[in-house]
Amino acid sequence: MTFADPNAHAPTTPQSAREIGDAWGKMVARRRLYTGLGLVILLTALVASVRFADESNAGHFFERLPHLFDFLSWLIPKDWNDVWRALFDIASPMQKTGEEYNFAEGRVPVWGGFYIPEYFELMIITINVALVSTIIGFIFAVPLSFLVARNLAPSNPLRIVAKRLTEFLRAFPEIVIAGLFSAILSIGPVAAIIAVSLHTIGALGKLFYEVVENIDMKPDEGMKAVGASWSERVRFAALPQVMPNFVSYALLRLEINVRASTIIGAVGGGGIGEELKLSISRGFGAKTVALVLLLFITIVAVDQFSAWLRRRLVGEHAFLLQH
Repeated sequence: MTFADPNAHAPTTPQSAREIGDAWGKMVARRRLYTGLGLVILLTALVASVRFADESNAGHFFERLPHLFDFLSWLIPKDWNDVWRALFDIASPMQKTGEEYNFAEGRVPVWGGFYIPEYFELMIITINVALVSTIIGFIFAVPLSFLVARNLAPSNPLRIVAKRLTEFLRAFPEIVIAGLFSAILSIGPVAAIIAVSLHTIGALGKLFYEVVENIDMKPDEGMKAVGASWSERVRFAALPQVMPNFVSYALLRLEINVRASTIIGAVGGGGIGEELKLSISRGFGAKTVALVLLLFITIVAVDQFSAWLRRRLVGEHAFLLQH
């Protein structure tokens, strides 16, 4: 008669708390060592690159560092009341001293004695560039997103081509595209609209197709069951689910495009950015401060309005989840 070994199927003895603690300590020490080595390598590369840049700079960066705030001192207005005069095109007592104080000459007459201040008109141009670009980007990004989404793409080759197109459109910064089209179409808002629109199509296309890939597919399956075409499935099964998020992302992109349109103005895109660049380069303190103040107020207003509208569209709860 044979007896089974009672220890044959006994569970393996667990590691002691000391062994677990030792293993954890070794792992933490190893990670700290790797992190320290990475920081040392990064710091060494940073110091070497800064030294190389300093030696390559004709003015020597570190030698000129104490004069960093000299330029800013040139932009401090001699009379802070000139900031408001520049903002609203009110004649300055020093108007005869040169172009720096010719505030009243920039007025845009409307009717009778009523006029629009020059900087307000330039700000309107900048906002229009951003708004038109966002609308164009939205119109093209919506159908493109359904072609790229894995769950709704009509064919895989078409999906790959559409995805590569969105990647290509957002690969180049708006200012690079604007510089190219400014050379082709001459200086003006048209080049800025094209540049911002192309980048917006690529950026919104990516955001939109990620939303489409996460929709509930049950309505689409029902549309398939009754023999609906691809366009009908998109129109009646997918679009109602994603439209609130689409509009929310478009409004978020509008905020970004207002800032992008300002920067593009510095390379010939028109609007307030071009005037700001000229004012800074010429050292016109009151005009520069007025332009920065108007730009700051406008961007804050656009951001607040866009955030309020997004809350109304997607609901407060969804808004808090996203942010």
